[in-house]
Amino acid sequence: MSKNIVWSESIIGRKERESMLGQNGVVIWMTGLSGSGKSTIAKKVQEKLHEKNKLAYILDGDNIRHGLNKDLGFSKEDRIENLRRITEVGKLFVDLGVITIVSFISPYRQDREVIRNSFLPGEFIEVYVKCSLEECEKRDVKGLYKKARDGVIKNFTGIDSEYEAPIDAEVVLDTENKSVNELSDKLIDFITNS
Repeated sequence: MSKNIVWSESIIGRKERESMLGQNGVVIWMTGLSGSGKSTIAKKVQEKLHEKNKLAYILDGDNIRHGLNKDLGFSKEDRIENLRRITEVGKLFVDLGVITIVSFISPYRQDREVIRNSFLPGEFIEVYVKCSLEECEKRDVKGLYKKARDGVIKNFTGIDSEYEAPIDAEVVLDTENKSVNELSDKLIDFITNS
């Protein structure tokens, strides 16, 4: 980065925006295998927060790769850049005062730790959407696991690319044993009580 670039402070600060919205900006970082239920839970959480007059926005991994990150592939380097970019977007949304639900596989612990450290205390909640590989493959709504098993897709998380489950996520949502409603309520309870 150039030494000549200076951050421009806004006239209206974060506290004023949060006061206007009646909420604090936070990133809820949902990690888990493809098909674990991240997007489904994110949508339900957003819907329930909206019903409570809370502003929440979902940054979904697939959607982001249609625009902002469409130039990236799935090599380790591209995955790191994918997460770096979305972390920066998340920081902007937190500054805006938005409850930001990030739904990304984000397979590596080290990368998630870097992301966590990019936020101030209280701005980041890691949510592990737990589901066995076997169950994710059964669900396979996008047909991606079959393509990965057939060798059509390379570097697919859980098949030929590792997924490192979180060790100390603030919230664990086990999608094999609870309903979407129960899990979304659990996450909303955590958000509103922390």
